[in-house]
Amino acid sequence: MNNQDSAPKTAGLPNGDSRREYKVQGLSCANCAREMQEEIQKLDHGKDAALLFNSSRLLVRPEVDLQRVQRILSGDGASLVTPSTAGGTDKGSGTGKAGHKHSGHDHEHGHEHGDEHGHKHENADSHGHSHGHTHGEGEGRIGQWLLTISAVLYAATFIVDTRIPGNALILMYIVSIVLSGYSTFLRGLRNLFRLKFNMDTLMTVALVGASLIGEWKEATLVAILFGLNELLEGYGMSRARKSMEALLDAAPKQAVLVQDGREVTVPITQLRIGDLVLVRPGEKIPSDGSVVEGHSAVNEAAITGESIPVPKKPGASVFGGSVNAEGLLKIRVEAAYEDSSLAKIMHLVQEAQDTKTPTELFIDKFAKYYTPAIMAIAALVILVPPLFFGQPWMKWLYEGLAILIVGCPCSLVLSSPIALVSGMTRSARNGVLVKGGIHLEQLGKINAIAFDKTGTLTMGRPAVIREVVYDSERFYRIAGAMETGSLHPLAEAIVRQVEAGGLARAALPKPSGLTTLPGVGLSGDIDGTQYWVGSEEVLELLALPAADRSQVAGDLARLKEDGLTVVLAADSRRVLGLFGLADELRPESPDVIARLHRSGIAHTVMLTGDHAGSARAVAAKAGVTDWYAGLLPEQKVERIRELSAKWNVAMVGDGINDAPALAASSLGIAMGKGTDSAVETADIVLMQDHLGKLPGAISVARQASRVIRWNIGISLTLKLIALLLTIPGWLTLWIAVMSDMGATILVTLLGLTVLLGKDK
Repeated sequence: MNNQDSAPKTAGLPNGDSRREYKVQGLSCANCAREMQEEIQKLDHGKDAALLFNSSRLLVRPEVDLQRVQRILSGDGASLVTPSTAGGTDKGSGTGKAGHKHSGHDHEHGHEHGDEHGHKHENADSHGHSHGHTHGEGEGRIGQWLLTISAVLYAATFIVDTRIPGNALILMYIVSIVLSGYSTFLRGLRNLFRLKFNMDTLMTVALVGASLIGEWKEATLVAILFGLNELLEGYGMSRARKSMEALLDAAPKQAVLVQDGREVTVPITQLRIGDLVLVRPGEKIPSDGSVVEGHSAVNEAAITGESIPVPKKPGASVFGGSVNAEGLLKIRVEAAYEDSSLAKIMHLVQEAQDTKTPTELFIDKFAKYYTPAIMAIAALVILVPPLFFGQPWMKWLYEGLAILIVGCPCSLVLSSPIALVSGMTRSARNGVLVKGGIHLEQLGKINAIAFDKTGTLTMGRPAVIREVVYDSERFYRIAGAMETGSLHPLAEAIVRQVEAGGLARAALPKPSGLTTLPGVGLSGDIDGTQYWVGSEEVLELLALPAADRSQVAGDLARLKEDGLTVVLAADSRRVLGLFGLADELRPESPDVIARLHRSGIAHTVMLTGDHAGSARAVAAKAGVTDWYAGLLPEQKVERIRELSAKWNVAMVGDGINDAPALAASSLGIAMGKGTDSAVETADIVLMQDHLGKLPGAISVARQASRVIRWNIGISLTLKLIALLLTIPGWLTLWIAVMSDMGATILVTLLGLTVLLGKDK
């Protein structure tokens, strides 16, 4: 492999960021990753380096000395692996168009390189995970075997305890300690020489101290349990990462391009807007586009979280990454893959893993001072009782060593990341894209939600809500005939209503002399009779008897009081009937609002630019607690700011005029099929065209927040209890290890519980 091929590719990073991205193997401790990041940042040009524990990635400038970076990583058992070259495309690490273009090129290069040098290499490059991941699993298996042998050897010491010489028994203990704890011991010694105090330093001092005072049995148990602890930590984070990687594997890799009548298989990064691709049953659609030929059902679960396949016919839009379930489809590509819905989800999900929440930032800062403080406390415990109270040195040296083990900050640092990655993974799997851990935490805290009306609580299109019919024989037939062919949304709603009543378009008469009356409606001739369809202004053109005019005026007033827009059909002497239209409420909206109220969301507020009558009617049907009508975009922002002064407010919207309000709220939530500006501005995206997943997303966020609070509480409580045992001198090394390991196991398992549970 030449230097050009082995060089890392520029990660798709925002704002012209020139850092390069590498996969890192062997990261099992968040606290160690933080400390290694600080060391890398001290290197020349390393100031903005980032070692991202949650996704096992390193972002670093190309000028940084990678050999020194490797040495820093190897000091803690980690190492760089094959660069995540295709991660920008397949895994979505690119951000923004520029970043995606880099990534697209790199992915393409990876395929070419694989063709030249072998399929195995292609897999490693194109996925950006294969090589390192496999290697990491191999190392994990070796660690398990060594730990098992160590445990068996330790168990054997109990059997042969009185049957072999003391030196032989000590040798068995030493071999057992080396097998299970050699990596910790080597790292700890290195840290001692650098005066760097972390968990490896604490454990090494404890192991050496216990051995020096002749506590071989307990020292060996400490080494074995700590080795088990490290394996469990790695397992917990690995499970969370694997769950995320399984989600990212939804990305298609190749497409069948139709070129000059020929079918050519190409990497998806070579597709351009306007290209025609064939997608056979069972294959993934390569990018966003529209169906040109064919009928099928498409499973869009990778995008929307909805498992029921959606029927598709010519003209229908499709998402890249969705799966063609039935017939052969010919699709016109309407977005380069790097700009497709799935690619955006991929890079946002990967970026989201590594955003630090306020809780995590606090824990990081706390851990930085916590470990040296534990060292100081241990020194005081060792020195004060013998020096000032005449206590035996060996007893309090032993207690001090136990405190060092209790002080390991692992469980505390792990309190948050596993739960957050699990929560974001579960949400993404369910079609809810959370753009960072900070937003997941915030979602768990909201107690008020503001909804835009049009397109969010409602369908965003008018529908016939009520009818008043005076001449049933002619009303639907004439209204349908006059409105057929009009592109006005009200006309389309009336035609849909007529068709729903059983009148097909083909059966409707064709009006002649059809004339548009500005601000009024339409006039035309059907079967020799002139008819009008339009607003109430049509009444001014008719010669109605007084009784009829009075009845129609009363019905009109009642419809308008209910917030309905009225369209009437009439001939020159009689009104045939009235349609009352309004923006159609989404069928799930009342149930969603009710579920939110039951879950503890105290205030649900509807904001709309529509008039008060229409807003009142929709608000009543939806069940929101408050509503505000006649709002301009800037007035929506003012309302959000007023609400934010009292509550933790989330804003849900889908239109371009919602973007300012989404940005102004504590948390912006966009409908995934809304406008690009709303989706880009929002912190959370519902990838469906409905609100049904919102209560479930809030439930997952609250579960993750609860787990994090429990984890922090468990970690600190177990450590505090163990430390209090030093006062009467009851703390032993094995209690210290069990306290630390117990906290880590509980924190890991609780974090993974967020992945469990049925998504409704």
